[in-house]
Amino acid sequence: MSRAQRLLDLIQVLRRHRRAVAGAVLAEELGISLRTLYRDIETLKAQGAHIDGEAGIGYVLRPGFMLPPLMFSEEEIEALVLGSRWVSDRADGILGKAARNVLAKIGAVLPDDLKYGIDASGLLIGPGEPIAVGDHELAAIRQAIRTERKLRIDYADEHGNATQRTVWPVALAFFDRVRVIVAWCELRDGYRHFRCDRIAALETSSERYPRRRAVLLKEWRILRGIPEQ
Repeated sequence: MSRAQRLLDLIQVLRRHRRAVAGAVLAEELGISLRTLYRDIETLKAQGAHIDGEAGIGYVLRPGFMLPPLMFSEEEIEALVLGSRWVSDRADGILGKAARNVLAKIGAVLPDDLKYGIDASGLLIGPGEPIAVGDHELAAIRQAIRTERKLRIDYADEHGNATQRTVWPVALAFFDRVRVIVAWCELRDGYRHFRCDRIAALETSSERYPRRRAVLLKEWRILRGIPEQ
């Protein structure tokens, strides 16, 4: 294993631990000696990583440290390319443009050998069916999710029955043919799923919903038996 890869692995392990973790535990998980671990931690600190702790006490990585792009592995580059291409092709135009911008920014700072992996990637996205939802509607839904705002929607079910709902959007799921809002529905007093192509009209409320989105999403996952990502 290269030293760069070892440092990357150490950062990833530290990120998985929210509390201080003993050096011996880190060394065992990485398959290195304690001496090597201590040396690698000092190297990361010199690169700007905010690692608190010391030998015999444990270490914790404070938020905010960005890895140098040199430390992307080939598989990570391929994952970035594939994910960005999927979003560019299958998401709405606004999000697709953002994905292309991200890939361009990453490519601009990568070393030449890794930059080639972006330009020459053999991972492609197959053609998909057009989605019958406007860019601005999806952008409004994403904004409501980010800002934890209620949405008022005119919605028709699979039988064409129309209702007016006030919902608390917590997630937007992207399937190949449909986009689905995961939300708490005030009308039904429970979690419901709404296909975006069945929303005739929507309006973002200035009112925030009363519970934090992270709590609602965790509750929905538990109810659905979905493990946390």
